[in-house]
Amino acid sequence: MKRIFTNARLMLPNEPQPKEGDLVVDGDRIALASDVADGEHRKTVDCKGRILAPGIVDLGVFAIDKPAFRFGGITRAALMPDQSPVLDLPAMIKQSAAEGKPDLWSHPIAAATPGLEGKRLAEIGLMKRSGAKAVATGRQWIADSGLMLKLLQYCRSLELPLIVHSEDAGLTSGAVATNGETATRLGLASATAAAEAVSIARDIALVRETGARLHFRQVTTADGLNLIRTAKSEQLPVTCGITPAHLLLSDIAISDFRTFARLSPPLRSEENRLACMEAVQDGTIDVISSGHDPRGPEDKRLPYAEAATGMAGAETLLALSFTLVRDGMISIGRLFELLSTNPAKILGVEAGLLLPGYEADFILVDEDGPWQVDTRKMAAAAGNTPFDGLPVQGRVTAIYKGGRAY
Repeated sequence: MKRIFTNARLMLPNEPQPKEGDLVVDGDRIALASDVADGEHRKTVDCKGRILAPGIVDLGVFAIDKPAFRFGGITRAALMPDQSPVLDLPAMIKQSAAEGKPDLWSHPIAAATPGLEGKRLAEIGLMKRSGAKAVATGRQWIADSGLMLKLLQYCRSLELPLIVHSEDAGLTSGAVATNGETATRLGLASATAAAEAVSIARDIALVRETGARLHFRQVTTADGLNLIRTAKSEQLPVTCGITPAHLLLSDIAISDFRTFARLSPPLRSEENRLACMEAVQDGTIDVISSGHDPRGPEDKRLPYAEAATGMAGAETLLALSFTLVRDGMISIGRLFELLSTNPAKILGVEAGLLLPGYEADFILVDEDGPWQVDTRKMAAAAGNTPFDGLPVQGRVTAIYKGGRAY
């Protein structure tokens, strides 16, 4: 039976603002998204005037965390290979792909090298056959440029995107913060922000050689973004992402040794943060993702230099990203390109758009719904957010996968 979602404001492709209309679902696929619906449908869902948008595709999470994803409107999650054990075998890919069913699409990302040790190539072709949609270097940077060249050539031949962490490890070894006044005042070991640009420059040079698709998972500096901007002007197949934390916080957030703000890459200077905002506006940044990496007290209640990196970001991803819309920096349409359309395109899945024939994965959003981030009440496996106590607006009121509510 077809189902019709009426009285909605549809977030349609290439539209800056939602439009009033109806969405028709046939089975687990979208049949129609328009302002007109005929009377042959039997089951009707009243959306009560809320935004009906494509489900969020979170590119590069470190844990499958269904309660947090459901709260945040995430219908698909691309899982980084940094698991225990590492996702470097076909059997691990198959097992992880099944982990989210039936209420979540889980897309495991294949490790580029066994154990993510950066020494030799993994069996990427076999992992693709087992369901991997992309390859990644994990939290690591591959220092061996020869190996990186072979990896890009291999990914090109298999038509798989490669997702990289961009920090030259030779420059960041032992560092826990970015060089600057804050790190100096706190007495923290720090590294130059140029470590990011150095890494990106090498990889772009290798993309010119190979033509492989390369996604820089988090780019956080003005110099790094300028390199991406130039590469895009040359029509090179590069894309890049960022998290709300790197858009909304500078390294001042680590004052008082706040371990919840210890991230990788580390928070940058205010100048670099503003450069990231500009890159969202001008289209240099393609994806906003949560970087979801829930960490318990055993990892975070430690001296700053000993604490693990990472934050629980899935629940706050949409609400924090809505800040960009309310500040007039981007339209709602652009926001869902960053959250849904572009990450789906990188993974090569039929999702992220309200289009006939696509998977019926969508969310209802109350864009003005107020709530407060509270580490004690989070649905995530752990509440390690640097935004604890922050009042926010924008929440998901319903989530659908394959047209079914979860």
